[in-house]
Amino acid sequence: MNGARTDDPDSPSGRNGAAITRLVENDEIDAFLGLGDFQYDTAYCADYVDYWTELWGGTMPKLYWVSAPNHDWKPGRNEDLDNFMNGQCPGSTAKAAINEQRGFIGNGKPYSKDFGNWHFAFLSSALWQYDSAKAREVTEWLDEDLAAARAAGKHLAVAYHEPYFTSNTDGHERATDHKPWIDVMWKHRVRLTLSGSQHNYERSCPVNNVDECVSDGMTAFQVSTGGIGLRSFTSRPSYIEKRFSDTHGYLRLTLRDDGSFDWTFVSTSGASTDAGTRSAP
Repeated sequence: MNGARTDDPDSPSGRNGAAITRLVENDEIDAFLGLGDFQYDTAYCADYVDYWTELWGGTMPKLYWVSAPNHDWKPGRNEDLDNFMNGQCPGSTAKAAINEQRGFIGNGKPYSKDFGNWHFAFLSSALWQYDSAKAREVTEWLDEDLAAARAAGKHLAVAYHEPYFTSNTDGHERATDHKPWIDVMWKHRVRLTLSGSQHNYERSCPVNNVDECVSDGMTAFQVSTGGIGLRSFTSRPSYIEKRFSDTHGYLRLTLRDDGSFDWTFVSTSGASTDAGTRSAP
């Protein structure tokens, strides 16, 4: 979301943060899902307080964060995201919405949250890089969590940082190590996934766990246009229906109780956009 030592309100980060803050302040959205990375490149308490808070702090009352993205949590190097989100960093006592509701959430800890008739699971992609054994444990947690929500009649969604359904860039390829999570998502017929990381925007067809476009697949959004430099694409997967790498902004979703949803990409710096509807199952 925020570039290293960026606190300029006229930067892409500043314009994006201000636009989402207005939605929060005017109570126009129920939730802001932060897909991270929150503060580039190192993320200690002082970095969040001095830089991220300056541009994005107004989003905290509606913020649900992926705990944690890779650049915000590298054990032994930067481990303060969980403290910051719980209002424990010197100079900032504000808590993210999920922390107000649940208390302290440690980096790497999965959690889930219902929004109306939708059930969202939030997963830390950093686990596959820093603690693969824990990542496998989270796979079991995800299976049980989604099974219970599906049995309760909820429509399913998952937010995780490193995308699986994505085009390559010079910086990243798809997160192939996440495949166990993808298999579980397909098993329970997750309808919607949200990821970041690639520094551009992508939307897939409804896709299954073997990259096929199918009617009951997952619509995968990859939204990493918060403010840091954008990256061009170096491959073109058949399951990607829309993409661009020239515009900063945010994705606005309207989720309905019947499982249908609308999406609109709102530009804050640039001209590209995307909008559409997926009908009820």
